[in-house]
Amino acid sequence: MNIRIEKTTNPKPLPDKDDPLVFGTIFTDHMFIMNYETGKGWHDPRIVPYGEISLEPSAMVFHYGQEMFEGLKAYKADDGRILLFRPDKNIERANNTNRRICIPEIDPDDFLQAIQEIVSVDRAWIPEKPGTSLYIRPFIIATDPFLGVRPSDTYMFIIILSPVGPYYPEGLDPVKIWIEDEYVRAVKGGIGEAKTGGNYVASLASQVKAHDEGYSQVLWLDGVERKYIEEVGAMNIFFKISGKVVTPMLNGSILPGVTRNSCIALCKEWGYPVEERRISVQELFEAAENGTLEECWGTGTAAVISPVGHLRWEEKVLQIRDGGIGPLSQKLYDTVTGIQLGRIEGPEGWVVEVK
Repeated sequence: MNIRIEKTTNPKPLPDKDDPLVFGTIFTDHMFIMNYETGKGWHDPRIVPYGEISLEPSAMVFHYGQEMFEGLKAYKADDGRILLFRPDKNIERANNTNRRICIPEIDPDDFLQAIQEIVSVDRAWIPEKPGTSLYIRPFIIATDPFLGVRPSDTYMFIIILSPVGPYYPEGLDPVKIWIEDEYVRAVKGGIGEAKTGGNYVASLASQVKAHDEGYSQVLWLDGVERKYIEEVGAMNIFFKISGKVVTPMLNGSILPGVTRNSCIALCKEWGYPVEERRISVQELFEAAENGTLEECWGTGTAAVISPVGHLRWEEKVLQIRDGGIGPLSQKLYDTVTGIQLGRIEGPEGWVVEVK
């Protein structure tokens, strides 16, 4: 793929290395754009100065929600290399989302090249303080100026970059999670397994309610029986019960997280029994009451590992262990971040270097 590059003539000042990087608020000098047209395919890949895009008010993305997005990160290793963590899994998931919501797929090699090129152009923006990284947000929007329910004939594929600090300001301090028992985010057969904005807007009412009560995130139950644990708003969820690692199985309404997949692989490598299965909230609270619930943590690109200290379900509040981070959660965090930063040798293919 021949990517045209137009460098900015008015570069922004880089963030001061001592300033806090609030997640998703600062954006780099450039963005990648590629267009799609039925009969022509994906074409005109280019890197241009970051700026506004022009769409007609009738663009289909505004009215029917045909859009997808992904999220991954670039890291600066101690030796100066720029590393991506398992970008092939994000690209695979992006194309799975594309198929589900009728967006044309992108050749995986072209997708990876686009990520590598835009990161290379804005490499000066990659922060180096502990816990920081360059967040990469690829997304596709439907652009047909048409009011009617059908797949669009035209699309824009865009990648923007943002230097970020920890997703949760509290860092590795255990977070408080609200178990939602009123609203439903997704059901099997819907789009819960796709990474599309509709899944996230469906979570906002619960998120506001949880924040008002002092909780960081919402943990969703299944949309049919309303008793089986699914995922947190921005993370997959894990439990260590009686020495076993338990996580809800992928069932069509749970996002297949890249960090989730990585943690399962590492736990198996370390000899922990791993169960991907249905787990009810009742089973979870019973495990806490009889002392077999040993740890709970969330996994995701933004937070990596987020230990959970408290869970609230209806009027019950559950404190996990002493409310602190558990040893397996800590080991997973240290190992995943160590691989991401090139300090630990990970499984083959988990790290891709940006030249």
